[in-house]
Amino acid sequence: MTNISNTPSNATENTSEISNLAVDISTSKARHKPHSKPHSKPEDLYQQLPRDRANPSIWDTLYLDRAIPVSPLSKTYMIRDLQSWTRNYLLIPIKIIANISLGVIMILKRLLPFQFRAYGLMHKSAAFFLKHFVRPEACYLIVRHLNIGSDIINFLIDNGPDRTIPRADLYPQNVDDLVHNAFWEHDLILYNFVIDYHEAQAANPHWLQDLQERGITYDSIQHINLDIKNFQQGFCKILDLESAIELFKVFYSLCLTSDEFARAVISLQFDENFGLYVSKVMGDYDWNHIISNRHPLAPNSSFKAARDLFIHGMINEYLYHYLELHKQQQSEA
Repeated sequence: MTNISNTPSNATENTSEISNLAVDISTSKARHKPHSKPHSKPEDLYQQLPRDRANPSIWDTLYLDRAIPVSPLSKTYMIRDLQSWTRNYLLIPIKIIANISLGVIMILKRLLPFQFRAYGLMHKSAAFFLKHFVRPEACYLIVRHLNIGSDIINFLIDNGPDRTIPRADLYPQNVDDLVHNAFWEHDLILYNFVIDYHEAQAANPHWLQDLQERGITYDSIQHINLDIKNFQQGFCKILDLESAIELFKVFYSLCLTSDEFARAVISLQFDENFGLYVSKVMGDYDWNHIISNRHPLAPNSSFKAARDLFIHGMINEYLYHYLELHKQQQSEA
C-alpha cells in the first residue's frame, strides 16, 4: 500500500498479546527517520465513560478489547473518527453520490480514444482537501499509514532474500508532504517491491535458512513520530476518514488512467500476500485470519475501493503493532 521523512508514537502492550502486517522523489525534503519519543500518551487522550452495566459503551468496549493488538494511540484516533457526526449522517449519501460519479467517469474514460493523467493536480487537491475539510484524526491516520507501509516493506527487505532491494523511503510528516506524489509513489513502491522480492527469492532459494542463521532484525520497526497538532489547521475540518476516502476516490479515478486506477484498486487486495510474506519470515501463520482484503487474482469492484482502503489501513495497523510487540519481546529477552 517513498519519501519525505519520519515515524510516530506507538504505545506497546504486554508481549503476551503476541499469540493472537522505490522510486526516488527529488523534491522531497528528507529521507531518514529521526528516532524520538511519543508526543502523547494514549491514556491521556481517550476518556472512558462511567461504567453502566445496563448500557455499556460501544467505544469503551472497542478501546479496551485486546483480542487483536493495535497501537493504543492509533486506536484512540480511530474511535474518535468513528464517532464523527459526518460518518453517522453523511456517509451513506456520500457513498451514493461518489459511486454514481465514479461510474460516469469510468465509462467516459473507457470510451475516450485517449487516456490522460494529472498526478500533480491530484496530489495538490488531496492535500488541500485533507488540510481543510478532513478531521485531524483521519489526516493523522492517512499520513501514518504511508510511514507504516514503508517500514513494513523495509522490514521484509532486511529479513528477505536480498537486502540490496531498493528500500521504501516514503515518510511524510504532514498533509503538505503529500503533494510530492505520495499516493502514486506508495503504489509504485508496493508493486516494484513484490516483483523484486519474488525475483530475489527465485535467485536465492535458501534465503529462509540464511535468515534463521543470522536472526530476524527489527531495525526498520521504529516509533512513528507524528504529532496530531500538525493536522489541526484548516477552516472546515469535519469529514471522517471513510467519507473522505469515498469522495476522493472519484477525483483519484479522474486524475489517473484507467489502468493506473485499476492498479491502485487491486493493490488493496495484496494485504493477504504481505501478511503471508511476514508470516514466512516470522514462522507464525496463526494471525492471518484477521486479514480480510484477499485474493488479488479476483479483483474487487472499483465501487468497493473506499471500503477496501479503509480496511487496508486498519489491517496495516494490526500488522505493524504485531511487529512492534515482537521487537519488544526480542529486546527484553
